[in-house]
Amino acid sequence: MPFKFNPMVIPEVVLIEPQIFGDSRGFFMETWSQRDFLQGGITADFVQENHSSSKQGVLRGLHYQVEKPQGKLLRVIVGEIFDVAVDLRRGSGTFGRWVGAYLSAENKKIFWVPPGFAHGFYVVSPVAEILYSCTEFYAPQLERCIVWNDPDLGISWPLVSGSGPILSQKDREGQFLQRADFYP
Repeated sequence: MPFKFNPMVIPEVVLIEPQIFGDSRGFFMETWSQRDFLQGGITADFVQENHSSSKQGVLRGLHYQVEKPQGKLLRVIVGEIFDVAVDLRRGSGTFGRWVGAYLSAENKKIFWVPPGFAHGFYVVSPVAEILYSCTEFYAPQLERCIVWNDPDLGISWPLVSGSGPILSQKDREGQFLQRADFYP
């Protein structure tokens, strides 16, 4: 199989290692195979693909849609990020817990964040470009945001030089977990 599926501490979130075929000319790797992902336990139909570019210190998230939740399959093609998923499934045994992983153009790892999770990332390299496929269309009227530094979550963001992240207005105004909308 051209992929190694590594469930995280929250097992529905999966860090995927693709098999890389490289030589002096460069490399080749599969980034998605419906057949192989089904065998790896990931059943997803993608409807939208996004490309994001951010400079060092930018934190995007923690975003989610309360209705029409999005599953996201992410990989970095330039630079490095610290990627985070937060379980917002009210009935889950891991509700309110988070997992994170470093994704980079160098390590070529792929991160699966299933529906029912908030997602965010922090750019640790000078610049990062991320490609991600989504299982639902973006619906701004359904989008919610949990504040990045919620003490109940206690996410260990690897802030560059210990300074605060660069945030959008939306991300600065995120809700605390205790007041956020959740999934059933």
